Amino acid sequence: MNNSAGNAEAWTIEQVAAFEHQITGVSVSEDNRIFVNFPRWTEDTAVSVAELLQDGTLRPYPDETWNAWRNARKDELPPDEHWVCVQSIVADGRGSLWVLDPAAPAQAHLVSGGAKLVQVDLATDRVVRSIVFDEVAAPQGSYLNDVRFSNDGRYAFITDSGVVGAILVVDLGSGNGNGNGNGNGKVMRLLDGHPSTQMKKGLNVKADGRELRRPDGRGVEFSADGIALSDDGRWLYWQAIKGDTLYRIATDVLTGEGLQGGDADTEIGDAVEEFGRNGVSDGLLIPRGTNKMLLSAVEDDAVKVRDLDAGPAGEPQVLVQDARLRWPDTFTQGPDGAIYVTASHIQDSAFFKPDAPAALPTRLWRLQSGPGVQL
Repeated sequence: MNNSAGNAEAWTIEQVAAFEHQITGVSVSEDNRIFVNFPRWTEDTAVSVAELLQDGTLRPYPDETWNAWRNARKDELPPDEHWVCVQSIVADGRGSLWVLDPAAPAQAHLVSGGAKLVQVDLATDRVVRSIVFDEVAAPQGSYLNDVRFSNDGRYAFITDSGVVGAILVVDLGSGNGNGNGNGNGKVMRLLDGHPSTQMKKGLNVKADGRELRRPDGRGVEFSADGIALSDDGRWLYWQAIKGDTLYRIATDVLTGEGLQGGDADTEIGDAVEEFGRNGVSDGLLIPRGTNKMLLSAVEDDAVKVRDLDAGPAGEPQVLVQDARLRWPDTFTQGPDGAIYVTASHIQDSAFFKPDAPAALPTRLWRLQSGPGVQL
């Protein structure tokens, strides 16, 4: 008899790698290369994006030059040609690694000209396109968080978890360039201020059973964050970290009326659907060939799974719970179907524990299922 996907005893985690710095993103390419990124949150990290080699060492990616930017000399290097504060990386399955750089070290002031989405060709390890977002697409206070790509590869969908949440839609087929919408890669900032992309009032994120707060009293303040695309590409899902509700919208609305300049408060906003409760969560992933959603249950040191076929009434079930999953953050799926997840230990960082080391040790994990276990 097969075990169910929600049977926590049927799933375990296996350590893939250990790092001396705080990790957020991970992605595995179609040829099984593993890439990771380290944001500049509590330290001026020497490596922002790296390839994890088979011997466990890190290779700055795509090269040392792109990783050369430092807070200490931020005026000396052009921020549009260097990693400033990388939050997310995604291998698209078409030979490219995409790097999303919100360019806001310490999740604070956005470095002018630094917010960008960069395409790296995996065959040559060279940057082939850089879409730099202007102040309309990424205003001061924004923090571009995660990205998904349409099934045909033409569009990118990006969450902004900053002060005012939003969804960015990028027409990758309209050219290369600076993302100003003038024939060089059209970008629209949608659902800006819409309830679905904002933090939920009255909700406080917990860790270790207590409200997670900084010394100045601030809690976890992230708007639209986790994002996932349905396997057929028809639906985009997202939620705020400081929130417990999952939302979705038909992608053809975003790429149709959205890119044409539809009003976020009317045509686009009215198309948003509330899709039940996930609880507090960071990363989201819909594994290939399924209509199941994996979600990182950061308050429970767990990964949960939800059957989307059950609709808004569907409830997340624990897939694996382990004390080592301290703030499970980002998911990726390898070409063999293996699921990886980072644990970013946000609750252990100097943001919330002033005596914590600036360089925070973290781990990359792979989910392991027992015999006969399927999602």
